Amino acid sequence: MTISIQGISVSRGIAIGKAHCIKRDQIDTPQYIISRTDVNKEISRLINAIKNARKELKAIRDNIPSKTSINISEFINTHLLMLEDSALTEEPKKIIQDRLYNAEWALKLQRDALVNVFDEMADAYLSTRKDDVDHVVNRILRILLKQKPLLDELPDEHLKNKIIVADDLTPADTVLMQHYEIAAFATEFGGSTSHTAILARNLRIPAVVGLHNAKKLIKNDDVAILDGSSGIILINPDKNILNHYQKKQTEVKKYYASLNKFKDAPAKSIDGIPITLMANIELPEDFETVRDVGAAGVGLYRTEFLYMNRNSPPDEEEHFETYMEVIKALQGLPLTIRTVDLGADKEVDGVGRQSSHIRSNPALGLRAVRLCLKEPEFFRPQLRAIIRASAHGPIRIMIPMLTNTQEMQQILFIVDELKTELENKSISFDKEIKIGGMIEVPASAICADIFADKLDFLSIGTNDLIQYLMAVDRMDDRVSHLYQPTHPAVLRSLKGIFEQSDSNQKHVSVCGEMAGEPIYAALLIGLGAKSLSVSVSRLPEIKHYIRLMNLGELKELINELMTLDQADPIEQKLKAFIEKL
Repeated sequence: MTISIQGISVSRGIAIGKAHCIKRDQIDTPQYIISRTDVNKEISRLINAIKNARKELKAIRDNIPSKTSINISEFINTHLLMLEDSALTEEPKKIIQDRLYNAEWALKLQRDALVNVFDEMADAYLSTRKDDVDHVVNRILRILLKQKPLLDELPDEHLKNKIIVADDLTPADTVLMQHYEIAAFATEFGGSTSHTAILARNLRIPAVVGLHNAKKLIKNDDVAILDGSSGIILINPDKNILNHYQKKQTEVKKYYASLNKFKDAPAKSIDGIPITLMANIELPEDFETVRDVGAAGVGLYRTEFLYMNRNSPPDEEEHFETYMEVIKALQGLPLTIRTVDLGADKEVDGVGRQSSHIRSNPALGLRAVRLCLKEPEFFRPQLRAIIRASAHGPIRIMIPMLTNTQEMQQILFIVDELKTELENKSISFDKEIKIGGMIEVPASAICADIFADKLDFLSIGTNDLIQYLMAVDRMDDRVSHLYQPTHPAVLRSLKGIFEQSDSNQKHVSVCGEMAGEPIYAALLIGLGAKSLSVSVSRLPEIKHYIRLMNLGELKELINELMTLDQADPIEQKLKAFIEKL
């Protein structure tokens, strides 16, 4: 009997092969009290374990195959940086010294404290960083307990062409598995924005995550089919199903290979309407790929990566150097930098203080522009660095989560102040640098005309906008079915934003995840979007579909959809439109 298990799609592609289950027992962390005379000895154990963890990660990084995508090592570097972070390495020493706990338990306590912070983060991308904390801590714990990582014990050929099934995988595991030529992987836990998921997409490994209880249903050497597009894994399929997916696998490979020919082609509909197609980037490995996929520039550069795994925020020079690196990689393409969007759980000042107060609903709390205006000394170095970098390439500043004109006016005032400071010091910058805002809360969506009148451009963040419109936590799988991009309220809100922006003759783009799915990209374009910003991995496919669309026909469909009162029929009609292309 064929078993079908539904998970979350994180990396497209179809894999067919035998399953290999990695059974990692939960690390049983011992807890005991040490004597005062053994404190130094226990701290030395911890220090040595951290050193050995660093050696392991460096060995993995140094042995990444040359054919691997550029800057993949940055993922390993992120974990190496965590091993230098005092929050992870120094605090356990204090726990050992003050509370006389053994090294393993001290490390676990600090891990739990850090994970609690990440759990409260409103931003989906940042909240998944707790996985990285777990991965690094578990590596140290295994060394302390003299347990060898399972993958390190397996010969290369053991995993070749296998579909790996595991509780979870670290970025280091993923890199090793690509070296071992695995066919795909499936995990019980994880999310679409985890480092492991990002790596899978970058390495072009088909992957599905969030398969709860999959290991209870899958045995070693079971024949498995993993469909990375639909997020399904099939176990012991019958002959007909197997033949179907073998044909589909061949078709998928041909399809993605064919998209390369559109790299230098314009993103223009068959009736001649151009659509500006830009890229979303967030990590160093994305910088070099923007030009490779034929993007018109970067429509969203998420800068939160710079703030990860550290106690204090980056200073002005670190910001500036990073932005210069991106400018160099883009070679003249425009760059839109979103100022930092940290969550409500973390109040950061110039010396990296973290508030002990955690709000019960961080999505509605102190985040994004609210945090930046409350802590200007935390915010000003980033703004100043962006303005300085504008002298070296075409840069725009984008402010997240604007809700009222007072916030907007304060931002514009700070920018003017910084420009004056730079002028007084004869530091060059683009005096006409554009400043825009993100429309991602109902307040700014309803009043988009007011923001369009005062700002140079707008960008719609559909992830948060839909979440707030529907009052749905998209990270909560109990209500995630209510997160509906095709809900009539979403369509009406988006249409209103486009119309208000047009009336003010202001450029508006869409940079949320909606734009990276063909049916939703069609919806956005039909509603009035002239510019989309999508992930690098999705851009070739979106360009392909744009070149097949007739916008005249699409607008007729949208007029019909606006009369419907349920999300499902709207989605079905959009799917039919895409399938017909």
